[in-house]
Amino acid sequence: MTCRAIERFEEHRDLLTGVAYRILGTVADAEDVVQEAWLRWSGTDTAVVENDRTYLIKVTTRLAVDRLRRLKARRESYVGEWLPEPVRTDPAGTVPDVAERVELTTSVELALLVVLETLSPLERAVFVLREAFGLPYAEIGEAIGRTEATTRQLSRRARKHVEERRPRFDVDRASRRRLTERFIGACADGDLDGLVAMLADDVTLVADGGGRAKAPLRVLTGAGKVARFLTAIATEASARRFIRSVGVTASEGHAVEFADVNGAPAAVVTAGGRPVSVFSLLVRDGLVRTVYLVVDPEKLVRLASPA
Repeated sequence: MTCRAIERFEEHRDLLTGVAYRILGTVADAEDVVQEAWLRWSGTDTAVVENDRTYLIKVTTRLAVDRLRRLKARRESYVGEWLPEPVRTDPAGTVPDVAERVELTTSVELALLVVLETLSPLERAVFVLREAFGLPYAEIGEAIGRTEATTRQLSRRARKHVEERRPRFDVDRASRRRLTERFIGACADGDLDGLVAMLADDVTLVADGGGRAKAPLRVLTGAGKVARFLTAIATEASARRFIRSVGVTASEGHAVEFADVNGAPAAVVTAGGRPVSVFSLLVRDGLVRTVYLVVDPEKLVRLASPA
């Protein structure tokens, strides 16, 4: 393997990680797939590869689809609700260029990734390559080992499925950020009435603890039930309390940082500098419609801000 061949792969590593993450939903699995793609590349006569980007996307996509098929069986027996691994998409992000353009940022939103979990592995791969990266159908078909006609069918089916289930937002990023700050403030203060006023009557809370952290095993529905749960976890002895602004308490070391996570404003709660939970809100008509809460420690290790 020549130095130039290594450089050729590294030029596309971030792109390949972005493709794999959107197909798989976790950074760890995406990185494993990219490493497998590297092993394939290192055993290939790269001198005969005409287009590095096309070749590497094809290899990465096939590896990701194979892995997703295996993961789907495991996720069916997952403890509680399964949510994608959150990634920072602001300058402090630890996954380089996972969403370097507006259209790519949109394609890593938690709400979309949750919907993509309901697609078949092939449908998901086609949707990602077409809608997020704009690849032509012929190239996608080659990547997944299907004809162009079949690929178009898969794309239409996947797009229709996503459009029917994908939540819609009607607020700008600044308004969503302000509502997130007010939401966390109400939780911190134990302001049950103030919190209920921010929630839609049919609000849902989806929490992912993975069996490794305390979290509801089922989706909570209803403003009263969700608000009571949120104020309870903000004051219980194990969590102590949240802080309304960035900072660290002398006794607990708890802090809240408002950051871009999966292309949207979110609250990252830390303890002693270690992320312990992430709150991401879906907002419509000025009210919170869905609360995504990730507390699985294995999904939070990459969210720590660089010092």
